[in-house]
Amino acid sequence: MSQQSIMSILLEPKVTEKSSMIGELNNQYVFKVSRNATKPQIKKAVELMFEGAEVESVQVTNVKGKRKIFKKLPGQRANWKKAYIKLKPGFDIDFMGTG
Repeated sequence: MSQQSIMSILLEPKVTEKSSMIGELNNQYVFKVSRNATKPQIKKAVELMFEGAEVESVQVTNVKGKRKIFKKLPGQRANWKKAYIKLKPGFDIDFMGTG
């Protein structure tokens, strides 16, 4: 898997209050991923991008876009896919680069 395809699978980490609680309790991390990415592709991308991290499981959910109104015109935000990545015990992902 090339570096370009890895970057196209993992779009961004989702850092929210809920994802922080999940991370502390279950050693899980939440990412926004490509809509056509599969669980094995997500697992491989995380293990290659964050060296030293071994993935135990991947759970995926499709998030429907919210309906919004802009200047009296109805619209809808894009649908997207969210992945919950659980790491094996003793492994960690360092987003801040603090070592």
